[in-house]
Amino acid sequence: MKRENTGLPYDMIKNEWQNEKTLFKEIKMEEKAKISAIKRFAVHDGPGIRTTAFFKGCPLHCRWCHNPEGINPQKQLAFFVNKCVLCGSCASVCPVSAHEIVNGQHIFHREKCVFCEKCVDVCPVEALVLYGKEYAPSELAAELVADKPFYKASGGGITVSGGEPLLHADYLVRLFEILKKDDIDIAVDTCGCVARENIDAVLPYADIFLYDIKHIDSQKHKEGTGMGNELILENLKYLDAVGAKAEIRYPFIPGFNSDENTLRGAAGFLSKLKCVTGIRVLPYHNMAGSKYEALGLKNNLPAQLPTDESVAAAKNIFAEYGINVLK
Repeated sequence: MKRENTGLPYDMIKNEWQNEKTLFKEIKMEEKAKISAIKRFAVHDGPGIRTTAFFKGCPLHCRWCHNPEGINPQKQLAFFVNKCVLCGSCASVCPVSAHEIVNGQHIFHREKCVFCEKCVDVCPVEALVLYGKEYAPSELAAELVADKPFYKASGGGITVSGGEPLLHADYLVRLFEILKKDDIDIAVDTCGCVARENIDAVLPYADIFLYDIKHIDSQKHKEGTGMGNELILENLKYLDAVGAKAEIRYPFIPGFNSDENTLRGAAGFLSKLKCVTGIRVLPYHNMAGSKYEALGLKNNLPAQLPTDESVAAAKNIFAEYGINVLK
């Protein structure tokens, strides 16, 4: 992906982008995208009833991430040990002996896995899950439009999420061209930490952006996600300038972005943008802990959970600034 020296924040921080080569060069011209999940009948991923496709690969590494399977752009096999019934079916079909049943224990040699999916196909209890099934644009479109009657009845549509779907901009253009032939409403759920040209690519097709604001202070944002927020805020101002629509998603993390000063800083910034249709305050939860274990990842999820009172107070602050607070 060729970039001009625009002087935008992206050019100042791109050297900090840990996964830049993988995420912007290998993903760039993909014929098939790796999808970690497809969620049907979603009601909080944009207007109406929607089907959401989760793309793999993300430039951020949020400490509270509840979709850790979306960070790595490559395929991953998750082993949920608590579901395993020790039937041995996986070991019997694995061509590289990545699974063993030894002394009443299932041992998964993660480093041997070649992602053939044979173990996933035979597991009777879904203890093994492959994140990263590959779809061509036409294949994914066929999966997504299956629920079209529900979209039309509810004012819903398709949402692409992740990970970070805008890392797959060329792929999304081909996918969206197919969906728009069926007059499907399209929402793009993004962290905003992407090249401007990736946003430009999907602008003709996206009906709304679901846009994450995690912290208004760049240094605090970097401490929580691994990246500063300059590019994110600039891209949101760009969406405002071009007349796009954006629903703001505010992950509410106690001890990170829950204090009054931070909330008022975010509210003050957002209240000046015409593109903001509303804000959805998303209380942090730690229910994704089992995913980290299943993927062989270290679980650094924060222990503190928000109270109902603190979430209500945050919503009141955003409302005080004239921002539509969504349920």
